[in-house]
Amino acid sequence: MSETEQIAPPEVAEDDNNVTDEESRLRPEFVERVLDAVEAGDVETARSLVEPLHPADVADLIELAARDEREGLVRALAGIVDADVLAEMNEHVREGLLDELEPQQVADIAGQLETDDAVALIEDLDAEEQQAVLERMEPDDRAAVEEALGYPEESAGRLMQRDVCAVPEHWNVGQVIDYLRATEELPADFWEVFVVNPSHHPVGTTKLSTILRTPRKTLVSDVMIEDQTLIPVDMDQEDVAYRFQKYALVSAAVVDDEGRLVGMITVDDIVHIIQEEAGEDVLLLSGVGDEGDINEPVTESYRSRVRWLVANLLTALVAAFVIRQFEDEISRLAVLAVLMPIVAGVGGNAGTQTLAVTVRAIATNQLTGSNRWRAVGREIRVALLNGLTIAVLIGLGVTLVLGSPSLGGVIAAAMLFNIIVAGLAGVLIPLTLERFGADPAVASSVFVTMMTDSVGFLAFLGLATAVGLGR
Repeated sequence: MSETEQIAPPEVAEDDNNVTDEESRLRPEFVERVLDAVEAGDVETARSLVEPLHPADVADLIELAARDEREGLVRALAGIVDADVLAEMNEHVREGLLDELEPQQVADIAGQLETDDAVALIEDLDAEEQQAVLERMEPDDRAAVEEALGYPEESAGRLMQRDVCAVPEHWNVGQVIDYLRATEELPADFWEVFVVNPSHHPVGTTKLSTILRTPRKTLVSDVMIEDQTLIPVDMDQEDVAYRFQKYALVSAAVVDDEGRLVGMITVDDIVHIIQEEAGEDVLLLSGVGDEGDINEPVTESYRSRVRWLVANLLTALVAAFVIRQFEDEISRLAVLAVLMPIVAGVGGNAGTQTLAVTVRAIATNQLTGSNRWRAVGREIRVALLNGLTIAVLIGLGVTLVLGSPSLGGVIAAAMLFNIIVAGLAGVLIPLTLERFGADPAVASSVFVTMMTDSVGFLAFLGLATAVGLGR
């Protein structure tokens, strides 16, 4: 499939406003038309509606259907739901469909895909199902997939394509062009030619545009770029995405432990990784787990979410214990119970803001050992300015509404203190977790919430007690 075909919307989507909206999402009316046709047994109409769609839109259509409607829809669209559609599909939906297929059918689909897409298809299967599918694949395809599955999950080895365009450094441009025209076992899409030495170590790279504009007798070594970004085969996919982003790469060579060329990674795969990693961090920060998805089975969603709710319950008990120590003061001055959630709530929001900025900076390598303490100082200054602003507002508000300057001063001081603590917690907790090798997106929010709640209650009620507001 050409690049133009991949990025251009299908013709029917341009001519028929009932197919997609302005954001290229399938319209509900169109989805209903297709599902109604399938339910009525009018397979011909359903196929005529879906056939012009891009594989990504067909995948969206299947995902938008209810779970009990998908099997009938896929059966009606036999031949249209091909390898390209499955490669674009949500992994939970795809896994459910693959469970309905025979191993030979899955093997045939995997054989039509690039190695990286075939690996993504097969790695979600159970071990027994994987083996059954691999046994039915062509020997070359099976060897490539088995090699990929031997690498760690979410590594460059799993992500890369095995088919690469590599030529010897002593060739001239004419030999390269003849090779490209005569060889069928080349990647479906590639933008550069890797130049290797006799040991198959990459020594440079040259763009296809350079090849096409250079005289045939020119040596490849004379037009290649020696300075290239090489990806170790065991590098984490998040680090791979960072290199692509930092150096504006379109593709990159992947090398093994001995520096030999073993594959390549292209930017279309990196786009998916960036989206996946960003979504994963958001889910982790919200306590959903790392694979929250609306297509995820209910039992899996329950298991991933309930543990964080239990953790939040335990941290809430810490805050409740703090409040319990000031029960007499609260009973004598009930307004304290009204105001103290404000201190904790605003502090929690301030901590979440700092936490989000810090986790993102760590994930994108903007925050490293070189600027760690400068970032901490910056967040303290931001927290101080935010704290002063909110403290003045809440202090004046309480004084004017309740007519108690002392209470206004107490809540202002508590608010200022808690927002500063929130800023410190929001930056120091993820940095500490990252320092000890833990994912800062996983547990940071639980600790930050505990700190802002507990410190907020303690500061407000402690100050109120100290100045004798409850007496």
